[in-house]
Amino acid sequence: MSEDRKEKYADEESSYSFGWSRAKEYMNGMPDTLKGSYYGNPLLDRPNVDPEIRRKHPEYYKGNIWPDEEDDEEVRGFQEAFKRLGTFVIEVGLLLTRACESFVSPQLQIQTNKTDILEGMLARSSAHKARLLHYYPPPPSGDGDENDEDQDSWCGWHLDHSLITGLVSAMYMFEQGANYKAIPNPHERAGLYIRNRANNVVKVSIPENALAFQTGEALELLTGGKLHATPHCVRGGGAGQVRLDGALGEVSRETFAVFMQPDVWEQIGGPEETFGTFTKEVLRRHYRNKKQEEGVDVAYKFDANDHLPPITELTTSNITINLDCQDPALSYKHI
Repeated sequence: MSEDRKEKYADEESSYSFGWSRAKEYMNGMPDTLKGSYYGNPLLDRPNVDPEIRRKHPEYYKGNIWPDEEDDEEVRGFQEAFKRLGTFVIEVGLLLTRACESFVSPQLQIQTNKTDILEGMLARSSAHKARLLHYYPPPPSGDGDENDEDQDSWCGWHLDHSLITGLVSAMYMFEQGANYKAIPNPHERAGLYIRNRANNVVKVSIPENALAFQTGEALELLTGGKLHATPHCVRGGGAGQVRLDGALGEVSRETFAVFMQPDVWEQIGGPEETFGTFTKEVLRRHYRNKKQEEGVDVAYKFDANDHLPPITELTTSNITINLDCQDPALSYKHI
């Protein structure tokens, strides 16, 4: 699908949080041009919320935007596959939150007698958001750039603002003109990186038969900082072109993330700190409106080093679930 046709499915009113988005998000003060995204709620096409809530928070409740599959064979089956995969990730994520509940509950910053507050927030939420990601082939890097441990050429260092985020294993595509072929990761340095509890940069490789989950800023607020959001970025490996079976082409990266998050009225911090008020601040950081583009505001720049507290204060960062286990919630490891 051409870039012009994709733009038909972009939605400024929702801060580009439904449908297609490219170069609308700002990472480290710069437009994010190397990543194209398609956003949707995998559970609900149009959440049933009060009209005033929908008006105030179109980023969660305006409703899904789907390409016309009857008129375009390229996207036939897209909506069904998007929803099925997103729903599966959420189902596994709910099992994970149930397994973590006994640890999380004593750390909560809100007053409650419930023992399933985390799972309950997510189980009743109509604000979950899935994001299909296409990382465009990166440009060649300069000499020495790819050895810099802080290089974040495909996606800048940032935090998710969800409670938890579910991630599938990435696919790498060899692109030669209009032809595409799935291949193993051709660059040992390319992929997802996090800063772990020791403040070291660690590459995270998710097996094909696994899901990974990482903590977001909302969970950090909800637990008063006992569980910290996971700083992460994606590196492109520094190569704009590769040769496969004698043919010269480019490599793109494809993946799928599901942001599991509460409804906007749920309290996640102090009495006035709801997920909705927190979301508005996050959107202000990463998306510019027309006035900001004219220079009224300064783009936010995230520093992973500044965010991380001393190691003694950290409790978790990244979890991988093996889907071969009969009970996925009981088969996970920390990174």
